Amino acid sequence: MTQTTNQPKTKQTVRQRAARERRNREIQLLALLGAIALIALVIGTIWYRQSQPPPTKAPINKQELLVRADSPTRGSADAPVTLVEFLDPECDTCRDAYPIVEKILKDYEGRVHYVVRYIPNHTNSRLAIAALEAAGEQGKYWEMLALLFDKLQEWGERTTPQTDAMIGYATQLGLDTDKFSAALQNPAYKQKIDRDRQDAVDLGIFETPVFAVNGTYVYGANDVGIRTLIQQALSQTATATPAQ
Repeated sequence: MTQTTNQPKTKQTVRQRAARERRNREIQLLALLGAIALIALVIGTIWYRQSQPPPTKAPINKQELLVRADSPTRGSADAPVTLVEFLDPECDTCRDAYPIVEKILKDYEGRVHYVVRYIPNHTNSRLAIAALEAAGEQGKYWEMLALLFDKLQEWGERTTPQTDAMIGYATQLGLDTDKFSAALQNPAYKQKIDRDRQDAVDLGIFETPVFAVNGTYVYGANDVGIRTLIQQALSQTATATPAQ
């Protein structure tokens, strides 16, 4: 009787075990199929990405980065030569280059369009640039630039803001010091300085002074180098212009 009682249970256990094994195999098969599908998806995604052309980056417009519409300029924009200077009013070498630039502009009057861009690299550079722009609002930009270079030993390389010195220079130039002082805080100057710095970085320029003569760079207070490029540019212009 004992054997007769256990037999149905044994058959039931076998059937249950078989069912479990069948479900396990089904689960394993589904897992395998899922893994294969995932691998196929990954491979397909990689292949698709590799088959696509690389994203194109808009080319840098070098001329636009060299000359901005609101940059301080001297000379006619129609002049055959554009001389761009990336300067810092607190830079000793920029001060040394100043008389070189003045002489060049005199010697090539009417043939050179001079443009100033900013790269602030010193403690009071931004303040000095703001002073230039504020003076420019009262028609004394170039006079302030000359004065800042002339007085550089007084205010340059100081660890504290030289605001009083800037206001003193504005007084020397006969500016309205109340308007000048208020203009020093103009947020538009900061935006302009930041933009000029970013333009310089995009052009690969980090030091001052750097000159660009019709887009060709000259580093430092290099009178001969600047003049050589100007002469070359003028010669090319003369060659390109047919005789009347």
